[in-house]
Amino acid sequence: MNQFDTLDAVATLLGRARRILFVTGAGISADSGLPTYRGIGGLYHDRLTEEGLTIEEALSGEMMATRPDIAWRYIAQIEASCRGALPNVAHRLIAALDQEKALVCVLTQNVDGLHRAAGSRNVIEIHGTVHRLYCMSCGQGRRVEDYAGLAIPPECPRCGGVMRPEVVLFGEALPERAIERLESVLGQGVDAVVSIGTTSVFPYIAGPVRWAAQQGVPTVEINPGETQVSALVDHRLRMSAAEALPELWRRMHPTDPAEDRPS
Repeated sequence: MNQFDTLDAVATLLGRARRILFVTGAGISADSGLPTYRGIGGLYHDRLTEEGLTIEEALSGEMMATRPDIAWRYIAQIEASCRGALPNVAHRLIAALDQEKALVCVLTQNVDGLHRAAGSRNVIEIHGTVHRLYCMSCGQGRRVEDYAGLAIPPECPRCGGVMRPEVVLFGEALPERAIERLESVLGQGVDAVVSIGTTSVFPYIAGPVRWAAQQGVPTVEINPGETQVSALVDHRLRMSAAEALPELWRRMHPTDPAEDRPS
């Protein structure tokens, strides 16, 4: 099947589906100008930090507990590289589908908050978000738009302890509530699972695709490269998210072009 036929088939599938699970990774946010962190050309590809650490060591839960200044240095660098980024057409079109379907759930690895900013209502941020902080001593929470003007590491206004972002660092467990939400969505059933912009190296990211394949639920992958789930899916679109979603939208909504969606 050529790419045009695959686009037609996926558009038909998504048009008929009432409940869709999207699984997204760094590739969807790359189209908003955000860098990947460990991939080719990423912020920390094939090099050590100033302290001679791998990025996995610098951004670990252990480092945050023992040397929060080091962990925060690289968290702040990542946040600075993302600051000012806006949802792109792929984020916006997924949010637009959210208005049409009985359920559109987004399971995302990204901590940038762009799915929520685009208007998606049912987002499972499995790795958390850089926009929420909490105190490691007393648990006091705080929401921030960005880290501009923030002391690094920031102090808790209540007890003076060190605050940290509500993100999953290397070596830390996934949030139980996020896992429970995902299990609930899958337990209630979906009509399609769509993987976008992720290599699916983490078992919990590949898991929904594997589950769908076992259950006979149609699966789609949108990714220009080969991934851990490429051999499993029913339909593969070797395209970026910002290329594929508008093409699918046009086929599903011929009188409402993607370019007319609000930015």
